Amino acid sequence: MELRHLRYFAAVAETRHFGKAAEHLHMAQPPLSQAIRRLEKELGVELFTRTTRQVALTGAGEVFRTDVERILKAVDEAAARVGRFALGAEGVLRIGLTGAASYRQLPALARLVKREMPQVMLEVHTEMLTPAQEAGLIERRLDIGLLRPPVRQEGLAHRTIATEPLVVAVPEQHWLAEADVVRVEQLRHEDFIMYGATLGSVVHDAVIRSCLASGFYPHRAYEVTETSAALALVAAGLGVAVLPDSIRAAPREGVVCKDIEDALILRLDLAWREDDASPLLRNLLTVLEQNHMFIDVPEGAA
Repeated sequence: MELRHLRYFAAVAETRHFGKAAEHLHMAQPPLSQAIRRLEKELGVELFTRTTRQVALTGAGEVFRTDVERILKAVDEAAARVGRFALGAEGVLRIGLTGAASYRQLPALARLVKREMPQVMLEVHTEMLTPAQEAGLIERRLDIGLLRPPVRQEGLAHRTIATEPLVVAVPEQHWLAEADVVRVEQLRHEDFIMYGATLGSVVHDAVIRSCLASGFYPHRAYEVTETSAALALVAAGLGVAVLPDSIRAAPREGVVCKDIEDALILRLDLAWREDDASPLLRNLLTVLEQNHMFIDVPEGAA
């Protein structure tokens, strides 16, 4: 059974007239009539009753028409969908991101994609530090990543979408909770809640550099792999955590965030494979460019 024969049948069923159906299909009437006869023979049923004045669907024809309409609609939708995919207007984008980026940058990106690329679905992988995202991109498990430079893997392109200072999260009963601003030196005797030293965390390295610049090495009381876990331990009163300013976008009960006067400024970059020719990725980069999501890196940003 050929798809074109189903379209022939649908046209005759709609018009109830072979001549009008042939005109609609831009073909002569005799070949149309012959095609319908062949379809009926293949199915072993009569689909139409024919008189000199009218054409009507048989009972079998009515049943067949319901299924044919469903089939043709599905075929047309599939054709439209693959066309949108080829244009980068539909598909799935697999995105990895650092823990802090899920608080502020992910919502902004998701809103933009929803508005400008409504047929695109985001598959989100959270709490991925930069090395894990780089591996995910190279191994083609991710399409894009929201990560913190430096990017060490070859074959990856990246552009900055945000810069933010480090802030200190302290328990709400902490002696610094009422301070207007904090200096790194004031944290000298605090218990630090930090990302694990072996995870390759850019934030971890920035905290170490900040403390060393103030003349001390931070006392590591707890190690975590996730930003949410760090904030939970701060809320429990077990220490302080120096984290990107993005965490303020999702306030945590029992935690107070304070500006750090001498804080380092960290970058957050969007990264992708240089050889990725996907229309979906190219369309996303165009949308981000047009909506001014990419920014110039200010002097002094890490």
